[in-house]
Amino acid sequence: MPSSRSSYSNDASPRQARQLPVSSGGELPAGHASASGAGNITLHNTPFSVNMSAYNTPSPVPSQIATAAPPPLNRNVQGQQNSTVTAGEVSPRSSVNAPGQAPRRKFMDEGKLRKSIRSSSTRAAYSQVSGRLFSESGPRRSTRLSGDATIPVGSSVLPVGGNGSGNSSAKLPGGLSSTKMNASSSLRSGTVRKGHSSAIESSFEDGKKYEALEDSGAEDTAVNSSRRAVQVIMDDEPRIRNRSSGLIGRGSRVAEGSLELLGLLRVLGEAFRHCCMHRCKEALQVFCKLPHHQYATGWVLCQVGKTHFEMVDYYEAERAFSWARRVSPYYLEGMDIYSTVLYHMKEEMKLSYLAQELNAIDRLSPQAWCALGNCYSLQKDHETALKTFQRAIQLDSRFTYAHTLCGHEYVAMEEFENGITCYRSALRIDPRHYNAWYGLGMIYLRQEKYDFAEHHFRTAFLINPRSSVLMCYLGMALHALKRNEEALEMLDQAILADAKNPLPIYQKANVLVSNERYNDALEELELLKEVAPRESSVYSLIGKIYKRINMPERAMYHFGLALDLKPSTADVAIIKSAIEKLHVPDDIEDHL
Repeated sequence: MPSSRSSYSNDASPRQARQLPVSSGGELPAGHASASGAGNITLHNTPFSVNMSAYNTPSPVPSQIATAAPPPLNRNVQGQQNSTVTAGEVSPRSSVNAPGQAPRRKFMDEGKLRKSIRSSSTRAAYSQVSGRLFSESGPRRSTRLSGDATIPVGSSVLPVGGNGSGNSSAKLPGGLSSTKMNASSSLRSGTVRKGHSSAIESSFEDGKKYEALEDSGAEDTAVNSSRRAVQVIMDDEPRIRNRSSGLIGRGSRVAEGSLELLGLLRVLGEAFRHCCMHRCKEALQVFCKLPHHQYATGWVLCQVGKTHFEMVDYYEAERAFSWARRVSPYYLEGMDIYSTVLYHMKEEMKLSYLAQELNAIDRLSPQAWCALGNCYSLQKDHETALKTFQRAIQLDSRFTYAHTLCGHEYVAMEEFENGITCYRSALRIDPRHYNAWYGLGMIYLRQEKYDFAEHHFRTAFLINPRSSVLMCYLGMALHALKRNEEALEMLDQAILADAKNPLPIYQKANVLVSNERYNDALEELELLKEVAPRESSVYSLIGKIYKRINMPERAMYHFGLALDLKPSTADVAIIKSAIEKLHVPDDIEDHL
């Protein structure tokens, strides 16, 4: 029998021997034989100490390596319970390296890992890690080669303990008891003969059984771990649901806020579009859809005031602008229109106070200087008003309304050429600024250039087709061109557009008088007296009609009423001239 040194394993080192757990509780049977060899290893029934005095083990002889075939290996030896090792047993784990094969290195010390197992949860985790790190899916390559190796009949491999003087047995995790290796003798080899391959096959089958047992244990552990993970998820489900519901709630609130904001912007955009298209009634209807806290803002109220100004409803416009001033006292946009509203209402004190406030807020704003210019214009100081409007143009050369107001002042001073220049400057900045087209039409109408006047009035009317004033002046231009039917049609549209505007009714009466429809003219003027009872021109026209139908007494009565209403100096001269020619026939009067 060859020496036991021939099957000595070099896999285990002295450092590993110190770390292996030594349990006094795992004892070998009393009749267990001790292997005698160079290491003199003896197994006892009592606790023992390891003698690590001999570390230098001579290498095996080449002849021994050639005759010894590597035994089958299986590293999962934990599944064997209460197993005892005999001299003729083939161990599932062998420390003899195959010829030419280098010792297999482990990524993790299995002994250290097993020593750290303390609790059931740690064991479950270890079983999964051990199954991944130390289990193998099939027999090792040395096991497969051992089946083909030629083994001498008389050769045998005896179990060798190691370099120490004792061995120990310990309980493996899971309650499985097995004999543990000491420093260099953790595996034993059995006698392998040629023709006795059944021992190798049985050893291989045992190894597969061990693997199956450990795999089933790993699967059970994995199932338990999965169940615990599912239980943790189920326990955390209410908290996750609450968190998700919170996120969903915040997301829904953001979505609701976004929809509300988009709805608000849609209403504002639609109303502003109507304002730009001069659809005043539609714009007011859309603005009324806004909630109160959005309606009572400076921008909205200024837009409402501009809309009423376009509709020649100066009282409502003044109310909207004054509300805007209370809500946003430092908001200057639209204050130039507010000053024009006060100018038409002849509110001299309010206009003066507005001009002072705007200049105190921002002296470099064109709106402040426009308000100041309207204040001077209301006081008939046209030269000073013109200077203030020019100052507004210096501050902002692209402020369209300042150019238009300059043109109005030039027209008031009868400087028509300068007025035309100012109006054209405004049109270069904004071709859709219908006020400038209207101003040019007025200049050409006063210059008796009726064709040019009709062209400019019609252009302004195409830009703002809802304006009763533009319809009226277009009708006047057509009447001056002797196109009375077209003039009457246009004046009727003006009356329908704004029944409160007395100017189209008066001009319609003039057209009817030109067509010698005196009774129809008197009917229109009687209606006009109810609308504008203190208009001297209305009574003057009624007096002329009565003179035409040979009713001088009634004509004189209405001429007197016209003078009592204190008309302008030019109107006074016209009325006195009509009184002097009261008894002169119309045919002779036309020639005079």
